Amino acid sequence: MAKALKWSTGSIASLLSKSLKGAFCHIVGGVISPLLANLYLHWFDYKFHRADGPYRWANARLVRYADDFVILAKYVGGRIEQFVEQTLHEWMQLQVNQDKTRTGRWYQPGASLNFLGYTFRYDRDRYDREERYLHLTVSEPALQRVRDRLKEMTSAHQCFTPIRPVIERINRMLRGWQGYFSQGHLSDAYRDVDSYTQRRLSTHLHRRSQRAYKKPAHVTWWDHLQRLGWTPLQKRLVKL
Repeated sequence: MAKALKWSTGSIASLLSKSLKGAFCHIVGGVISPLLANLYLHWFDYKFHRADGPYRWANARLVRYADDFVILAKYVGGRIEQFVEQTLHEWMQLQVNQDKTRTGRWYQPGASLNFLGYTFRYDRDRYDREERYLHLTVSEPALQRVRDRLKEMTSAHQCFTPIRPVIERINRMLRGWQGYFSQGHLSDAYRDVDSYTQRRLSTHLHRRSQRAYKKPAHVTWWDHLQRLGWTPLQKRLVKL
């Protein structure tokens, strides 16, 4: 039986204190993990923005969500990198993931930043003007994760589930996915997910029985799957 736990300020502080003293292992992926990250990394935010921090002497900006953050500055040199290393590694005793840490220049051709499931990059003006614009879209790792989820939801293990409940679950999952990925240039990403969803559902219908599945004549898979209840992301985009 599931139980809802209520956390008081004192109990959270006590848990954080014990975990930092080594009484608990790292809580990775747990529902309380972002809360612990925000409580602890609050002091990183504080040092960053105080009078002797990069916010003052480098005019830098810190964008942080839980334990993921980006530092924006006109010039990112050794002094900022030294501040991050000394604050996180030496003072706070945290291990920085070097595989996900890099310094980049957004204005360089081909440069991009993946953050919180989105890709940020500067693209050339589509009318060949000298100006460039900030392009925001769903990142490729985020697209791959939703493809993997769709593949799982239409796997051979679901052959005994009626097609309409399968489609209802997919619609519900994609509705939540789209609720998050609703900013920026989305048409290409939505088209990619819709195309993959259509292929997975048609394959699923063919695999459900030894007899070949036959859709109505002169009806495309796109229209037929919608008649079965599927709502493509591109149709939802028009309604947003």
